Amino acid sequence: MALSLPADILHLVCAQLWHQRDFNTLYNCARSSRQLAIPALANLYRMHDVAPVTSGVNEEVELSRHGKAGDMTFRDRNAQQEQIVRKWSRLWRSIILSSLDRTVFPYSRYIRALNFRDLRYLLEDSKFKGDIAREFFEDDLAIFNIEMGRGNKEGNSKASRRLNVLAIIDAIGEVVTQQTPNLEDLSGHLLATSLYRWVARLSRLQVMTLYEGGALAEGAQSSINRHCPFFKALTIYEWRDEHADHQLARFFSGLRANSLESFEIISNSNIGADSFLALNCHRESLTELKLSSLTADSVVALAMLKGCTALKLIHMEDLLGTTDLEGTHHDIFLEIVAWLKDCTRLQEISLKKFMSGPATMTPLLLDNKIHLVKLILEGYTMRDSRDFHRALAHQEALESLWLGGDGEGVVRDDIDIFVDSLSKLSHLRELSLRDVSDYFRDEHICQLARSLPELEGFWTSGFGITDAIWKDMSGLRKLKRLDFAAMTSFSAEGILQFISRLGPGNRGLVLVVMNADVDSNITDEEQAIIREALAKKIDGRWDFTLMRGTTRPDLFISFAKLLTDPDLSEFEGESD
Repeated sequence: MALSLPADILHLVCAQLWHQRDFNTLYNCARSSRQLAIPALANLYRMHDVAPVTSGVNEEVELSRHGKAGDMTFRDRNAQQEQIVRKWSRLWRSIILSSLDRTVFPYSRYIRALNFRDLRYLLEDSKFKGDIAREFFEDDLAIFNIEMGRGNKEGNSKASRRLNVLAIIDAIGEVVTQQTPNLEDLSGHLLATSLYRWVARLSRLQVMTLYEGGALAEGAQSSINRHCPFFKALTIYEWRDEHADHQLARFFSGLRANSLESFEIISNSNIGADSFLALNCHRESLTELKLSSLTADSVVALAMLKGCTALKLIHMEDLLGTTDLEGTHHDIFLEIVAWLKDCTRLQEISLKKFMSGPATMTPLLLDNKIHLVKLILEGYTMRDSRDFHRALAHQEALESLWLGGDGEGVVRDDIDIFVDSLSKLSHLRELSLRDVSDYFRDEHICQLARSLPELEGFWTSGFGITDAIWKDMSGLRKLKRLDFAAMTSFSAEGILQFISRLGPGNRGLVLVVMNADVDSNITDEEQAIIREALAKKIDGRWDFTLMRGTTRPDLFISFAKLLTDPDLSEFEGESD
């Protein structure tokens, strides 16, 4: 007599497979028996939005399972791509059919995230045509086959037919949202009138990601207030309407006070003072704020956020990088610094292309109430930032640091102060130095390797880096990725010695050398040996690129002067 497990045990097993994102095992479970089908399908469709075929994002991975894509003929590659799109199409077709009650199991009722951007990518994919498109729109889905400018379908020539993607998504969304009671995450290019209706059906909605913010213009906040008690996060790709700032402010103000926890704007948008002021209605709940592509007026208006002090994550990007807050708006600059210092729960901060970035960061870093875990500063000038570099050492809890900017014009003291401060951040796990490390030498990289034992990822530029670094680098027992954009003069022997010292904690290490000196080239044969040794030792990967262009002799002379005279800029004394 066959033994059967209780249903709750089967659900627990399938839930664990969901946590592991194990699509294949769940699929096999769904096919094995009716008893397993329900928990397996529930968890499969719960994560349908990250299935390997969605958005075609994992196309190359799928192809690699059948051998390297580069080894396939054009015909084989094309056939494989069509097969991926066919699977993608069938996934969406099954969701839509279940919403029409045309499937054995109610797949749509299992869904937690509904990404209409993914459906749009499918409909616009170059392989979505012919048999694939016909199969998608056949039978019950024929009503969604809407074409651009169609008077009647028969009156249009085949060549002129083009799908009205937005209309199709709107029609499908109207059906699907009526059958997704467990939906928590909704995203896509949605119409304002539709969004107002759809959210009224989604009592568990928590997160919305909108391609165009105009979808909020028809009073979505009132529908959310009445029907979505768990709503907490909004992301907008863009909103360029001239009334966007006022309409977004009305949305924020119309939500229940202190209900919004996260807001993100990704691309160009006409938001500013009104929206920022309205965000203060959520001053006690708002913990994540990401503002990209800010206009000059928006940057100046950031002081309006002064009440939002519960923030744990702040990301801000100046679109053009031309607003000098400290120099031309000094009072506002001081207000913004005071606001950031009041965010005593802050753990992650990112400033990109802010002219006053170092000056804004420095008092924050020196404040004993602030304990950062992650910091990103992009687009600053290294030679004017000694105070900022010194202040970095005060944030001893930092685990991730990303610095990118202009490393030109430095003197030796600039580099020494910088490296000494970095060396005090002993908890760093990720360190990325883009261009600000252009004049690092072996001793600087060795000092960092000896001082930062927790490093898992290290990206650096540099000048004349040699095999002298490998002994100290091999002491990083947790290192998983090492990228050299530096001009390097490594030998195959030195790299192989480094590999021989790696241990279990380095398993999966990716070693990238992308600017090797042509005079110390590692041959193809040596690269093959390195690649094999790295794979055998720790299942690692090796990438190698020679330096592009030629080396300027005057740069070597300038750098030699820089090392011997601490007050000499690297180009001082150059003749025309």
